[in-house]
Amino acid sequence: MTGRLVLKNFRIVDENTDMTGSVIVEDGIIREVVAGKNTPGEGAALIVDGMELRPDGETETGDGGLPLLMPAFVDLHAHFRDSVFSGGRMETASPVPSETLESACLAAAAGGFGTVVCMANTRPPVDTTEKARLLRERSGVLGLVDLYPAVSLTKNMEGKELSEIARIPCPGERDAAVHSSLCYPLLLSEDGRDIDDDVLFLSAMKEARRLGVPVSCHCDCGGPEAEEAKRRGEGRNVWSRIEENNAVRRAITLGKEAGCHIHIAHVSTREAAALVREAKAECAAGRGTKGFVLTAEAAPHHIACTGEDARRMGDETLGRVNPPLRGEGDRQAVIGAIIDGTIDAIATDHAPHTGAEKAAGAPGFTGLETAFAACYTELVAGGRIDLRRLSALMSANPARILGLGKTGGRAAPGTGTAGTIAPGTRADFCAVQTETAWTVESPLFRSRGKCTPFAGRSLRGTILFTIHQGRIVYVQHG
Repeated sequence: MTGRLVLKNFRIVDENTDMTGSVIVEDGIIREVVAGKNTPGEGAALIVDGMELRPDGETETGDGGLPLLMPAFVDLHAHFRDSVFSGGRMETASPVPSETLESACLAAAAGGFGTVVCMANTRPPVDTTEKARLLRERSGVLGLVDLYPAVSLTKNMEGKELSEIARIPCPGERDAAVHSSLCYPLLLSEDGRDIDDDVLFLSAMKEARRLGVPVSCHCDCGGPEAEEAKRRGEGRNVWSRIEENNAVRRAITLGKEAGCHIHIAHVSTREAAALVREAKAECAAGRGTKGFVLTAEAAPHHIACTGEDARRMGDETLGRVNPPLRGEGDRQAVIGAIIDGTIDAIATDHAPHTGAEKAAGAPGFTGLETAFAACYTELVAGGRIDLRRLSALMSANPARILGLGKTGGRAAPGTGTAGTIAPGTRADFCAVQTETAWTVESPLFRSRGKCTPFAGRSLRGTILFTIHQGRIVYVQHG
């Protein structure tokens, strides 16, 4: 919105701040953050008073029950399913898509997200900057979130030859005059199709180093050991563990050789967490390879659910996800890796499917609208981390991984978010009420995907509204 927006009497929380105060926005930019209560609102086009948003029964005095005002969340890993237009015709796998760009963006806004990286595994795959531009432009028309499509490492995600990434100019060679009209990737990924060929995978990583962007590795390539476990008839939890652990080890080894930024997606095993921790310790001790950077993410369902949830839903149907929900020991190891900083970010791995697709064994859960509540309930209300740390995991850290700064980092000036609430940053934030619980009812999701392991579970952390570029794009109803 244009003009002056005042949000007063909120508990303002980001990675550095936890205080009662107000935020003053002018023309989509945070102009002032004021400590204390009852900031005057003279000249404001709109005033939102957190005192009026407290749960029923709260008294009119004191700070109890004030809603949180947090930086909008940044998701490093989501599947929006919607493909690009080709010759004026959208290519889809089904006449009834499991998600559209519109439904996914609505779900993101309802979940408090302001920035999302969508994976390249659409039909056809996003393997060029032109396809990425089309998706980004279409999402820009909606104006609900900043969408940054990942570009695949190989052409058509076939693992045979490099995609267009080898022809993308590096940042220093780009024409600033046309920079804003293009869509250079902030993240590269082959999604769940790790490249089998070490030489080709290494070549892709070297291109990522040249471009200065991370490679998100989904770590599903387990080599002969995993294949042998499958031949022996071992269960998914056995061979998928081998796949994840071996693929994490391989990604780190090749990343060191390439000297690039490797980002490990959806860590789910204790061994994978240990491998990331060990490699980070080597870098911190000065024993790392020049240029090598390692970051990692965890998904809410691996933080708050176990294999028991998958069995309850149906291991090979509604409860199937890649990587699978693990045992309690692995879940606690993932939480431990969050606590000690081994895991840098929380990412949804939002993967919607139709009911028929889930019944047929399609892997994935819908996650954008439950991510904050699941993590707040398990990690903050559970006493494992504080709110500032959760904000860092869901906003500031993923923004850093993508290179999004106050003026957009690698993106065009003014299009990014730093994942904090501070003067000079863009007004991307959400208001959250954590005092009372709500029950997850998946039929009410904005996403077309309705499958979630949190269905029927009581969670704390309701998104009251989301502001994107200074505009209110979502308001809770009811």
